[in-house]
Amino acid sequence: MVDRAPNKGDRRREQIMNLLKRQGRITIQEMIDKFDCSEATARRDLDELERQGGIIRSLGGAQLESPAAASAREISFFEKKQLLWLEKEAIAAQAAALVEDGDVVGLTGGTTTFLIARELKLRKGITVVTNAVNIAMELSESDGVQVVLTGGVMRRNSFELCGPLAERIIEGINIGVMFMGIDGITEEQGLTTFSEQEADIARLMLKRSLRSYAVFDHTKAGRTSLFSMASLTTLTGCITNRLDEGPLRTYLEANGVKLYLAEPEPERVNP
Repeated sequence: MVDRAPNKGDRRREQIMNLLKRQGRITIQEMIDKFDCSEATARRDLDELERQGGIIRSLGGAQLESPAAASAREISFFEKKQLLWLEKEAIAAQAAALVEDGDVVGLTGGTTTFLIARELKLRKGITVVTNAVNIAMELSESDGVQVVLTGGVMRRNSFELCGPLAERIIEGINIGVMFMGIDGITEEQGLTTFSEQEADIARLMLKRSLRSYAVFDHTKAGRTSLFSMASLTTLTGCITNRLDEGPLRTYLEANGVKLYLAEPEPERVNP
């Protein structure tokens, strides 16, 4: 499976989304000034971001879609790949650093867990258990990594295998360290995801794991999706790029859930 690395346009749109998340709205003129691009390029970027979801076009610019509306729509793997790529790479590197030789590693589906798999490709003597077909394919070229792929029915949006067959296989496997992708995390609702089937699989993998980590970018913090997977107290730690002071961070600290912050290197904006 060949993946295209983000180009200048991808990264510019990622930076536009980051700016929208900070200030809620942006104008065409702001984009021209901040990103040194033409009006036509700015409009094409907004068209593409609207197609991916998460923003609403407005007269002369765009505004961020409300969190409630965003959490009601499942975003595909390919759409998620366009967002916060550098932050997810940093999170993946931090997660991979926690893996030791001989570990059995569990990976649910998701863009961040996919990047963790990439980080693990050159490791030796580890086993990866996953229910995500694309993660298994990514690791198939590695001589040092044994891959255990569950059976089940594949969900197109995430490439995750779900259902009774996947559950039966996971019930017989012991996982040393698990990394779980999520759609939302709050102190009250815990870890949440859009799919009930994926929630069931993740819950089973958690039960079979000695150590477990939620991996997520900062936009998932404070957001609740449809189905709960587990409470935060079941986790060993959380790995993210940023988590502001507030109830969620306070709850993690009070309950002994270790927080790892993996901030990416700042990158110069290119047109």
